[in-house]
Amino acid sequence: MSDENKRRDEERSDEDKRGNDRLTINKEFESFDAFIQEYITNISRTGVFIKSATPLAVGTSVNLRFTVIMDDIETIEGIGEVVRVEKDPPGMGVVFRELSGYSKDLIDKLLTSRRG
Repeated sequence: MSDENKRRDEERSDEDKRGNDRLTINKEFESFDAFIQEYITNISRTGVFIKSATPLAVGTSVNLRFTVIMDDIETIEGIGEVVRVEKDPPGMGVVFRELSGYSKDLIDKLLTSRRG
């Protein structure tokens, strides 16, 4: 096996490990209003505070997926990292590490509607 192929295999292996190390947070909301009531005060362009009785440890990588019903079913998804844990209210601060352009646009829409 060539050095190039070995390097590619190692990179794929590292990517697989990173993917397996992330936990998934998947929340579904029956309406846009329900999402706003639970998250609008806790979301910004850089991250979100997620209420949880059992928050994850600081440094944990998470796959984020928030599904809301607006005119259609919309999904905000990306990768985040837990940066703080709170006891009151119980939960964790998660900074966005990667978001799709579509998810960024949805968050902008949420933040704009809050100001309006």
